[in-house]
Formats: sequence, structure tokens, C-alpha cells
Amino acid sequence: MLVKVSCRGSTMEITRRKVLRALIEFRIRGVKTNIPFLASLLTHPTFIEGNCWTTFIDDTPSLFDLVGSQNRAQKLLAYLGDVAVNGSSIKGQIGEPKFKGDIIIPELHDASGNKIDVSQPCTKGWRQIILEQGPKAFAKAVRNYKGCLLMDTTWRDAHQSLLATRVRTVDLLNIAKETSHALHNLYSLECWGGATFDVAMRFLYEDPWDRLRKMRKLVPNIPFQMLLRGANGVAYASLPDNAIEHFVEHAKKNGVDIFRVFDALNDIHQLEVGIKAVQKAGGVCEGTVCYSGDMLNPKKKYNLEYYLKLVDDLVALDIDILGIKDMAGVLKPHAATLLIGSIREKYPDLPIHVHTHDSAGTGVASMVACAMAGADAVDAATDSLSGMTSQPSINAIIASLDGTDKDTGLNVHHVRALDTYWSQLRLLYSPFEAHLTGPDPEVYEHEIPGGQLTNMMFQASQLGLGSQWLETKKAYEEANDLLGDIVKVTPTSKVVGDLAQFMVSNKLSKDDVLARAGELDFPGSVLEFLEGMMGQPYGGFPEPFRTKALRGRRKLDARPGLFLEPIDFPKVRKELARKFGSVTECDVASYVMYPKVFEDYKKFVAKFGDLSVLPTKYFLSRPEIGEEFHVELEKGKVLILKLLAVGPLSENTGQREVFYEMNGEVRQVTVDDKKASVENVSRPKADPTDSSQVGAPMAGVLVELRVHDGTEVKKGDPIAVLSAMKMEMVISAPHNGVVSSLAIREGDSVDGSDLVCRIVKPGDK
Repeated sequence: MLVKVSCRGSTMEITRRKVLRALIEFRIRGVKTNIPFLASLLTHPTFIEGNCWTTFIDDTPSLFDLVGSQNRAQKLLAYLGDVAVNGSSIKGQIGEPKFKGDIIIPELHDASGNKIDVSQPCTKGWRQIILEQGPKAFAKAVRNYKGCLLMDTTWRDAHQSLLATRVRTVDLLNIAKETSHALHNLYSLECWGGATFDVAMRFLYEDPWDRLRKMRKLVPNIPFQMLLRGANGVAYASLPDNAIEHFVEHAKKNGVDIFRVFDALNDIHQLEVGIKAVQKAGGVCEGTVCYSGDMLNPKKKYNLEYYLKLVDDLVALDIDILGIKDMAGVLKPHAATLLIGSIREKYPDLPIHVHTHDSAGTGVASMVACAMAGADAVDAATDSLSGMTSQPSINAIIASLDGTDKDTGLNVHHVRALDTYWSQLRLLYSPFEAHLTGPDPEVYEHEIPGGQLTNMMFQASQLGLGSQWLETKKAYEEANDLLGDIVKVTPTSKVVGDLAQFMVSNKLSKDDVLARAGELDFPGSVLEFLEGMMGQPYGGFPEPFRTKALRGRRKLDARPGLFLEPIDFPKVRKELARKFGSVTECDVASYVMYPKVFEDYKKFVAKFGDLSVLPTKYFLSRPEIGEEFHVELEKGKVLILKLLAVGPLSENTGQREVFYEMNGEVRQVTVDDKKASVENVSRPKADPTDSSQVGAPMAGVLVELRVHDGTEVKKGDPIAVLSAMKMEMVISAPHNGVVSSLAIREGDSVDGSDLVCRIVKPGDK
């Protein structure tokens, strides 16, 4: 095919621009063209100046450094077509959004009733002190503030706790400029790190660094705060020290101001890694104590003396601000008064910031108690995303402190106006609701962190344990006791949760686990904890349980980072460039934290493009036939889309044609109908009364089969490896014998108690 483009203009430059525009507007798919080369030629400085010579192309190899078309529109249609045929693929989604209309952005008004201009972000706020005077001056200013400052968790922990961390970047940006004006007196806006980092790539198909930069641009005045898991960074296990330094350096460069550095076990050696990385990067270091259990209970090992000693250790590391992190919402008002009051008496100049969850319903009372006892800042969430496993209501705290010398300095009318946006958004994300109906006072017994409780409820339903939720909560208590009553926050909270679900799935009591510790195939996270891969717990590891469960595996007696080789960053950059072309330092940091998640994310984007531009309701569900909607790819480039039809199923290919109208032209995409290829397999269940039958311990996927019919096995020999809910579990032979009647293959999905095989004992038929 040959196409000729002829353009004319009054000057060479006008003509060049016309040709370039004509080439850019070509849409040719399925074959390679010379358009990228012509564009390279037309934009070369020598060509623009008109100084070309006869052999210019031969003498200029850079002309062949071609950049092909991004093909964004067609990739976007491929995703929309897949949603139209197969529905949303976002894990954890149940049903479709309850909100179908356009979300209304609230207006802000001043005291005279005049509308505030929010076309530009507000520039007045606490961040200016950090930028102009540094972390120490900021900490001093916070301590000298007469009232009680608030941190708003709506952009991170609130939606993590109630909506499975699924809120997308576009929905944060849509309210960003209004937030910069309405909440300019915030201590900070918690908006990054923690679970949001990997969820962005894993489930939302977004770049967390891109989210950070875009939020920073629209909210330049409020300090941004992130959650840093000490020596783990934002991963679930310890990493080499240089990986933490690299990550923190780039988090600071891209917009993070305050780093809440914590360790899941309050291990001061693990904390020190993160604290030093923040100090080196020039960020505000909020060294954090994780609060666990009931400090008022004399039987608990985590008492006032324990916490004051930990605060001493943190102060010795020259932190800027002290954080108190109550993950489960178990800090009772009287304990709050005692703890904060004692710290304030010992360290009158140390700024204190307190975090909690409202699981038991006492969050507002506890935060007010903290403020009155001397805390400088406490956490809250917008009303529509507050309460229960989230943080206490921001308006409730404002009202509770109103009229006292601890006033928050926030305009209550502006705060309420913002909440009208979030009330609509919660309905939009209704498919991820935890459906909690009220406070759970039992949290004082089971101590499940707020951010984990809703996730465990979802996991329990996925594992077929939904009807055994009460048993799971009780098992969580027992699992915590088995592990030595540990501090429970990511990743140690996951260890306790994995062990609890393992116990419920296998109908094991605490005594059963202790008696059979030497033969049970524990979840990988439990073994990693017992090895010491997550640090050293206060009071030591539980013995003899630890030794029996590990069965000869190594035991670390110092922080894990000391046993890890430093990251070879030049090697990582080279490998990523080979796989994905040009990569940034932020890409490198993402890969080091989550190698497989990052690679899967890059492959998804290569297939479907950047979906962050897609409105959420079309990201989660298909439009109605004939419904028109707009997608802004970039400023000034808008796609006008309309779903026209979904074609019939092809019996030969198992595919459907989906027809869209895009900017007035009909486009079609071919989509595999995944429902058409679903095969319903009914598997036999293992008979618990028949000792020869081996059943799957829980629902999952068989990723490896290590035996075949006729294989002789001994008690404890591995039969297969089951992958379930981010952990791998080995299914072992219960006794000596010969494998018979294999009922599974590698790659098969199984439910709990599905028959895996029979093991015939010697002498049996």
C-alpha cells in the first residue's frame, strides 16, 4: 500500500508542521509503516533549520531511533471490550457499583457565603515550613501549636480498611484541589505507602509513583505522609539496607514529606534501618511505637514500662516526631491518657502523633483523651469513610475539641462539603464493601488490626470459611498465643491470620497444633516468622513450638538484613531495560519491592495501556448499549466512546466481537469469552474417616505435583504444593504407603477437603 501526503504553506516551517500533523493523524494497524521515520526526520533540528545535505540520512543514524505509536485508543478498547464480555477482572469485586451517575464536586464558600476559587491549589499550609526550614523546624512548630492538629487518612488507611484499598488515582485527583483549600491546616494527609503501593500495581493496574506525583502537583501545601515498614520498605519481608535507602530517597524526591517508620515487632534494630534512610533523604522522621493489647491488663507483657523504654530507644535515634500506632483500635481512653501523659511528662518537647482504628467504637473518645493528655496530632477520616475498622470521624473529633484549647483550626463547613464527595464515592466502590454493621467490642480480645479484619473476612469467604467467621476470630486469639503474643501489624498480623485460617481449615485446636507441631505443614509466613525473617519478638520466640515447627530450618538471632546481599542496582537496571525498554529509578524501586507484581503490571499495561484515565464506573462495569462517555487521554485529547453491540459467541473460536463507536468511527475488538470455556468440575471429597484418603487442606491451586500413581512415600513426604491466598502449603503423606488414585493434576483448582489421592498402607489391597 502506498499513500502520498502533499502539503503546502507560505513558509517551510508552516509546511513542515502541516505534514507532521497529517502523519500523526494516520491510523494504520497490523503492518509496519515508515511514519515513525518520517516523524523523526521532520522533528530533527537540522531538518527544521533547513540545512540538510545529500547524504544527511546516511550520516544521521539517530533518525532511526524510532518511537512507534502508543496505540492507546485501541488498547483501551481492548480492555473495555473484555469488561463488556467477561465483566470486571478486579479481584475482590462483588457485583457492580451502586452509583451510576456523575459524581458532583462540592463547592467551598467563605464566611461571607462567596464561592472560593479552587481552579488553582491552595499554597498555604504546614508543608511550607518543611520546604523552607526543614524537618526539625517543622517538628518544633507542631509542638508549639496551641491546638490539636489532625491527619486525614481518607486517601489511604480509611479506604484500605473499608474498601479493600481499591480507590483509584483519578478519584483522589478529582477532589485534590478542593482538599488543598478545605484542609490546609492539616498536620498531614496520609496518602501513600503501606498496602496502597502494591495494590496500585497488582489490582488497579496503576503506577504508585505516578499517583504520588500527580497528587503532589494538585496538593502542594499539605504535608504528605506515608507508611514505611522499617527494614521492609513497603514489602512484606526484610530487604537489603541499600534497597530501603534507594526507595526512601525516591519517595522523598517524588513528594513524600513525613515517613511514619514502624516495625511489626517493635524491633529497634529493624526500625533503625528505616529511620536512618529517612534522615539521609532529608524527610521528616516519625519513629513509631506499635501499640498492642491492653496496657491496663497486668497480665499483658506490653505494659507502660515496655512502651516508655521503646520511646527512649527511638528518641536516642534522633527522630523528629514520635508516632503511636494503634492498629486494632484497642487503645482505651484511660490507657491513652496514661500512655500519652507519661510520655509527655518525660519528653515535654517531643511532638506526639497518635493513630488508631475505630473497631470497638471508642476511637473518638480515645483520640480526645490523647489530645487532652498532650498529643500534638491525632488521626481521623472523612465521615463517610470513618468508623469501625477505619479511623474515627473527623467531624466528631472536631466537635469534641470545639471550645477547648485543643481546637483543630479546621473549617467544619469545608470539611462537611468535602464529605459530600466521599459519600458518593463510597457508593461507586460498593462492590468492595466489607458490609460491617457496627462496632466490634470483641477486638479487645482478638486484637485483629482494622486494616486486616475486612481482608480476613474476604479471605474466609474465599476459603469457604465464611460461615465460620466466629471460629476464625477465636482461632486468631489462639494463634497469637501460640506465636508468643506478638505485636500484630503488617506483616506479623498476616502471620497470625494465616495460622488462624490454617487451624480452622484443618479443624485444629491450640492443643492440637502444639502436639503436632513437628508434623504439620504450616503456612510459609508462619515458618518465616519463626525463622526470624521478620525480626526478633519482645520476650523471644515460643519454645519448644518454634524448634518443632522449623524441623531443622535455620534460626536467625539478629535482624535479617545482615544476612542479605546488597541489591546490585546496575544489574537490575540492565535487566529491566532488556525486558521493558527504558525504565526509571522509580521502576527500579518498584521492582526491588515487588518483582513479580511489577513484571505482571508492565505486561498488563503493554496489553491494555494506561487505564488510569478511564472513569471508575467504566473501569469496574460495562456501559449500557448506546451509552456515550468521554475519556481524556491527555489534556486536549479526548475520546468520545459509545458501546454499540456485543456480537454472538463463535462456537469455533470461543470469541465475541465487541463494537464501539469512537469519535464517530466504528471500531471493533475481538474478545475471548471466558465464560464460554468454563468447565464445571465436580471433585470427590476426601472421607475424614478413611485414613488412606488425602484431602486438600484449603481452597487453592495445585502448583506442583511431586508424586504419581505407584510412588512409594513415607510419612511426611511431600505429595503436592498448594498455592492459596498468597501462601504456599505442602500437602504431605499422613503415613507410609503407595500413592493410588491420584485425583488432581498440576494447575487444577481445588476446594477445601477435595480428594487429592489415596495412600495405601503396606499390606492393604
